Amino acid sequence: MESTGSNNKKKPPRTLLYYYGLVFLTVLLFNWLIMPMLLSRQVTTANYSDFIDAVESGQVKQVQFSDTEIRYITEEGGYIRYFKTGVVDNPQLPQMLQERGITYTAEIPETPNLLLTILLSYGLPILIFSLIGRQVSKNMTARMGAGGLNIHGRGVAKVYKPDTDKKTFADVAGQEEAKEALQEIIDYLNDPKIYEEIGAKCPKGVLLVGPPGTGKTLMAKAVAGEANVPFFSISGSEFVEMFVGRGAAKVRELFDEANKQAPCIVFIDEIDTIGKKRDGQISGNDEREQTLNQLLTEMDGFESNKGVIILAATNRPEILDPALLRPGRFDRQVRMELPDLKGREDILRVHLAKVKTEGTIDVNLIARMTAGASGAQLANIVNEAALRAVRLGGRQVSTSDLVESVETVIAGAEKKNAILSEEEKRIVAYHEIGHALVAAKQSGAAPVQKITIVPRTSGALGYTMQVEEEEKSLVSKDDALQKLEVLCGGRAAEEVVFDIITTGASNDIERATEIARNMVTRYGMSENFGMMALQTGGNSYLGHSGQMNCSQETARLVDEEVRDIIRKAYTNAKTVLAENREIMDRLAAYLIEKETITGEEFMKILGEAA
Repeated sequence: MESTGSNNKKKPPRTLLYYYGLVFLTVLLFNWLIMPMLLSRQVTTANYSDFIDAVESGQVKQVQFSDTEIRYITEEGGYIRYFKTGVVDNPQLPQMLQERGITYTAEIPETPNLLLTILLSYGLPILIFSLIGRQVSKNMTARMGAGGLNIHGRGVAKVYKPDTDKKTFADVAGQEEAKEALQEIIDYLNDPKIYEEIGAKCPKGVLLVGPPGTGKTLMAKAVAGEANVPFFSISGSEFVEMFVGRGAAKVRELFDEANKQAPCIVFIDEIDTIGKKRDGQISGNDEREQTLNQLLTEMDGFESNKGVIILAATNRPEILDPALLRPGRFDRQVRMELPDLKGREDILRVHLAKVKTEGTIDVNLIARMTAGASGAQLANIVNEAALRAVRLGGRQVSTSDLVESVETVIAGAEKKNAILSEEEKRIVAYHEIGHALVAAKQSGAAPVQKITIVPRTSGALGYTMQVEEEEKSLVSKDDALQKLEVLCGGRAAEEVVFDIITTGASNDIERATEIARNMVTRYGMSENFGMMALQTGGNSYLGHSGQMNCSQETARLVDEEVRDIIRKAYTNAKTVLAENREIMDRLAAYLIEKETITGEEFMKILGEAA
């Protein structure tokens, strides 16, 4: 029987830096401690009178004179000893030494063991480096050998067997279209004969494209789990190393092991790390290009009927090399977009099933509050709600915990120690009521869910939350203009009531400018330019806006039109608030008293005033 317990725990492999440090310490030890002890002599300090007595008694064998001291060697009873004494003006000393046959000089030559010195100074470090180099070479050979990618996970790729850490489509929600597109892969791995009889070939590679946090890695694991086949997982960055050629070698090792484990799925995360377009510049990353070339060669080198399916994920598809995306390599692209309303509800239910909940959770409300959230963000919101429930002494997650966790993720936690002056509190209250009142006076605007003037850790002194009644896939020009007016409502309220402007509208200004610029440059909602694309490129998944595709004069006209759109929205917001000044005062006073009010309370006071 094999021993269990601590005997089964393998020691982590020692790195090259460990061996270099060992050699460095050894050399220091020999040169600073051992060498001086072996090659140096112990010198005893004596009086000048003792020196003269030793000369007269015939014990002194050699004498060395210097400007500051006299060194001499004595021999007594077969033992040689070394002494030093001070210099005394004694003209008879040289004659005394000569009469007694004592050798004297200005310097006594040292005669260390030359062979021992060479061995310790050069031979020992060379021997140590040779032994360590042989050990390091042995370790690297063992890692790079045939066992580099085994099922125990010692190689470059993590391997998940079907019976361990199994994921299925039940663990992935909100991506029904992606599941349908990948179902053929599962059917082929389960029963390839049906496809072979008709002459169909399974795609060699499938590229999963989408924003961060949409579950691309989880989807790849679920495909392997549904097909009940091994799953190899590796990141693109792991292929590129400091050693030239190792990236290409890792690609070969990965595909060799995958062929042995076929049918299986190989998943390459962040493939854009090695799959960027080759621009042909001399300053390019040669190691990365070699790795990409090897990947292209390997994907051409195996047949689809072997049962090895390549899945890859990226959120930057626009920078991938065209040779990688051509049919025969990555034959299919599967889009994994941010979930819609129903998708968010399904994702929330999946994660809520893992925690204890209190009664009936209003999943639809939380889904509407989290428009634009990814699956990872929704999982984080559920976890934050569970942490909040524990922190407050609860044992179950409630809807209020989820609502507060949404606000915490969006605006940060409440700053309990933040103290605003009465004047600042009034300004913030009118600012937030300005947003809410402008939204309430619009037709078709998202209803107000909550208004608060409690400062948050994100820096916000307050915020107004609007929640859409239903999901919107298209945004009209009127919707965009109404959104601009709501964003301008805070600054407009400050000017209408206090006749001042503050820094509290900085975030509103950024968002309003972005919306207005997109209306002109991307959405064709401009009166002067119409359906003319003035901004191209960018990455919608990562929030990159791209670059202007127009002349400097046109860019100046774009800036002017953006300014005019925002100015018009600001004027409209001021008009609405000036016409409803009385109700704005009542709402602001109520908000100052309560600090946080719900949308129902807001609409009730607004209805009473009407």
